[in-house]
Amino acid sequence: MIAMAANTKPTFSLLLLARLSATLVAILLLSWALYFTTSFLPHTLSQRDLIYSVLHPLLMVIGFILISGEAILVPRWLPGSRKRKKMVHLWLQGVALTSAIFGIWTKFQGREGVIANFFSLHSWMGLLCVSLFGAQWLMGFLSFWHRGEVRMTRIRFLPWHVFLGLYTYGLAVVTAETGLLEKLTFLQTKGVVLKHCTESLIVNCLGLGLATLCGVVILTAVSPKQYQSSHTTKVVNSNSKCLTF
Repeated sequence: MIAMAANTKPTFSLLLLARLSATLVAILLLSWALYFTTSFLPHTLSQRDLIYSVLHPLLMVIGFILISGEAILVPRWLPGSRKRKKMVHLWLQGVALTSAIFGIWTKFQGREGVIANFFSLHSWMGLLCVSLFGAQWLMGFLSFWHRGEVRMTRIRFLPWHVFLGLYTYGLAVVTAETGLLEKLTFLQTKGVVLKHCTESLIVNCLGLGLATLCGVVILTAVSPKQYQSSHTTKVVNSNSKCLTF
């Protein structure tokens, strides 16, 4: 009986769907940011303020959510040793954390001041999400480099690391959804954007794309792993002997 590579097809399909969802989200976000820039800030404000306003969703969605999602999927697609996978995972999460910090920093650059940009549920959830993500990354960093840690402690910490990682990722997506809703509601209330127009359609599709991406990433992360090696294939013959080649 030969261990077939077909067992990895479900995981491959989920990875493909995750990449397609991420690509769709990036395209929709870039389309919104590049073709509807007047919706981010009124004409009376400076070009500098407009750049900061556009950078915020780009850094938080593409830099934070998409890259952190890719980091979660690293053990599913990256070949090589466990140490290599951990290092790439840690590096990608570091890039995502840096993007999130700069994304929040852009909100401190507006003319309205700091308080004016941190009054809503969206802003509070964003601060909580990035704080949890930073603490999670720091714990992962210390765990990765301190090899002398007791093995049982590392094993007990792993389920919490996985849970907090997936929870923080889901929280980031929910935070982005509240941001989209807040922005679109504000624009429609002020009459800047109509309820039935191309921009409203793009923003709604962006929200659906993020929800789909979140579900696929989490499903891929919790799906059963296939313990197979690319270098060895085990064959059991009729005599119940195991041959490796």
